[in-house]
Amino acid sequence: MTVYSMLDLAPVPEGSTVAQALGRSARLAQHAEAHGYHRFWLAEHHNMPGIASAATAVVIGHVAAHTKTIRVGSGGIMLPNHAPLVIAEQFGTLAELYPGRIDLGLGRAPGTDMLTARALRRNLESSDNFPQDVVELLHYLDDADEGQKLRAIPGAGTHVPVWILGSSLFGAQLAAHLGLPYAFASHFAPAALDDAAEVYRQTFRPSAFLDKPYFMLAANLFAAATDAEGRKLKTSMQLAFAQLRTGKPGKLPRPIDDIDAALEPPARAMVDEALRISATGSPQSVRDQLAGLIARYQPDEIMLNGQIHDEAARLESFRIGAKAMQALNAERQAA
Repeated sequence: MTVYSMLDLAPVPEGSTVAQALGRSARLAQHAEAHGYHRFWLAEHHNMPGIASAATAVVIGHVAAHTKTIRVGSGGIMLPNHAPLVIAEQFGTLAELYPGRIDLGLGRAPGTDMLTARALRRNLESSDNFPQDVVELLHYLDDADEGQKLRAIPGAGTHVPVWILGSSLFGAQLAAHLGLPYAFASHFAPAALDDAAEVYRQTFRPSAFLDKPYFMLAANLFAAATDAEGRKLKTSMQLAFAQLRTGKPGKLPRPIDDIDAALEPPARAMVDEALRISATGSPQSVRDQLAGLIARYQPDEIMLNGQIHDEAARLESFRIGAKAMQALNAERQAA
C-alpha cells in the first residue's frame, strides 16, 4: 500500500485575501481528513504575495485546531532561518496541544529570495550548519538527560517525528546517515529524483527513528471531470511558477484556456520540466499517471500538491486523487 498525503502552501488566489486563504487551508485539511489523507503539510515561504504560510508553525496550529485525526506538519521548516531551540519549542508546543499528530519536516533552502534571506537568517552561512542544526534539534526533542541544563520546554520528550526534505543528493545523504525519513521535492524540482531516491535507499543506516528507509515522493495533482478541464486547472500553477522564476511572484493567477499563448517557448519548457511529476486530467488519466509514478519510484508515501485557483475545483481535484489512490491500493492488496 502507498500512503497518500497532502501538501498545502496556503495559496492566495487573485481576488482573494490572506485571511481567506487561511480559511481555505483549514477547510482543505478537513476535506483531506474526510477522504483518507494521512497527513497535511504546510511549507515555509517568505515575501511571496501568493503564499500565506510564512509563519508555518502558527498555520499548523490553526489547521490542527480545525481537524481531529489527520497528522499536520511542515513540509517544511527552513531550519537555517531559525535557531533549533526555537523550532523545538514551537513544535514541542504543537505536540503538547495535538499529541500524536505533529510532524516536523526540515529543509535547508531559504524559502525566499536572497534579500529576504538576509533579513531572516542569523547569517548567510547558516545553511552550512544544517546537519549540526538537525542533530541539535533532534536532541532537544528527545528525552532530556539527567542534569541537562538546556532544555526545550515544551519540546523535550515529545519525540516529534523529524523528516529531511530536499531536492538534491545532499538531503538524501543526510537523511540516510541519520536514519530519518526522506521527502523529495519532486513537485517543483525533479531533476535529481532518481539519483536521490537511490542514494537514500542504498546508504540508509538504521537508527532509533527507523529500521529501514522511508521515502516520500511529492507530485502535483490537477484532477477534474475531463482531461481538458484538468489541464486548464494546471495553468494557474504554470503561470505562478513562471512568474516566480522570472522574479515577479504574485497571487495565484486565474486559469486560462491557452497556456501556449501566455508563455514563450523557453519559459514553457522550464515550467514543463519543473512540474513534470504531476497527474493531470480526468479521473482515469490521473489514476493511470499516479500508477505510473508509483511503479517507477516505489515510494512508501506520495504527497499530493495542487495550487488551484477555485476552491471548489481544488477540493474536487483532491477528492478525485484520493479515490484514485484508494483504488490503486485496493488493486495492489488484491493482487
